Amino acid sequence: MWRRAARQKQAQKTRKCVGYVRVSTEDQAREGVSLAAQEARLRAFCAGTDRQLDEIITDAGLSAKNTKRPGLQRLLQAVRSSEVGCIVVYSLSRATRSIRDLSDLLDLFRKQDVAFVSVTENLDTSTAMGRAMVSFTGVLAQLEREQIAERTSFALTHKRQTNRVYGRVPFGYERQGKELVPIPDEQRALKHIRKMDAEAVSYRRIAAWLTENGFTPKNGATVWHAASVRKLLLSKMNTESAA
Repeated sequence: MWRRAARQKQAQKTRKCVGYVRVSTEDQAREGVSLAAQEARLRAFCAGTDRQLDEIITDAGLSAKNTKRPGLQRLLQAVRSSEVGCIVVYSLSRATRSIRDLSDLLDLFRKQDVAFVSVTENLDTSTAMGRAMVSFTGVLAQLEREQIAERTSFALTHKRQTNRVYGRVPFGYERQGKELVPIPDEQRALKHIRKMDAEAVSYRRIAAWLTENGFTPKNGATVWHAASVRKLLLSKMNTESAA
């Protein structure tokens, strides 16, 4: 058994050790998770653990909601080609925030005998305990992500219900401080176009009616189009106000 483990370790050494770093748009504004900070941490970790870091692959400004990222796909192709023996990341969230994707990645790494190392969480899948802890930590990370999404959804729903501003001012309203105040003419127009929509009038004809009657979209355009009418009629703010 120990001979097999030794052969696996030796095989990993002959393949590349690759670092993977990623930031999303939100992450770029947070101290300590920039691409440069992640790269510095990976280099320091590898130097301290006697690993030769051969390459760092980067995905900038991309979410980890799935694995469809150019850098990650290039890394996975190298894994499938048996070019990589070790992957080092700053944290699990840099690679993925999805339990399903994490499971698929770990399965691929296991089949290709690739060690997956997370620096901040001190996880290493070259050991049985490391593999178990990676899966457990991934579950906790997804739970946190889903809880944040729930809190955000609750906050936005509350703001909509209390006419609080939470983004672009929707048609039918104007901003007064932190409040959204209905505009009578636009509210009457909303009522009319909802009636037109219920009577199966096309979005194009509704757009023409809005333009002809002097109403303009809130995005700065001067005329209405079918797509903007559809978006208006399907918006949560306007469907809730109509209820």
